[in-house]
Amino acid sequence: MAFKFTRHLFFLVILTTIYGCAQNHSELSSDTTQPISKDITTYYFIRHAEKDRSNPNNSDPSLTEQGLKRAEKWANTLKNVDFDAIYSSDYTRTKQTAQPLANQNNLEIQLYDAKNLNDEKFQKETTGKTVMVVGHSNTTPQFANALLGEEKYSEMDDSDNAGLYIVTIINGERSTQLLSID
Repeated sequence: MAFKFTRHLFFLVILTTIYGCAQNHSELSSDTTQPISKDITTYYFIRHAEKDRSNPNNSDPSLTEQGLKRAEKWANTLKNVDFDAIYSSDYTRTKQTAQPLANQNNLEIQLYDAKNLNDEKFQKETTGKTVMVVGHSNTTPQFANALLGEEKYSEMDDSDNAGLYIVTIINGERSTQLLSID
């Protein structure tokens, strides 16, 4: 298990380093006077951390102690990623999961409407940026699929709080990674 986490963390660090280098350098065209535009947009998607299930009638529960620790762990795992924006659905558990990352990046959490995933406004606001989106077992893979333009990911298992979906768009070309950070 530790090897799996270390391997995924190593891959995440490499991906972040490559992204940072690409973001900070522009290529020149063959005549070396005209920069070639490199639009790089990277989306990180996670599901909220472990929620309090003690009251089945509570539609907006808080995180458990374990969930609060996981939220801090996400912030620590992603500490080398400079996010431009942090999005969350308007639920206590998703906002609590996003808060440590928002604090770490000095950002306000922006709310999104799960019924309007990947709308024109969201695309315009996030193009060329590095964005974290905190959602749910159904919205997280749906959002990744919407950005990919294909049905690659199915709904997450209700016990899965460790999935990290990364969608990168470079000049219109889309790639994706799915990691498990437990």
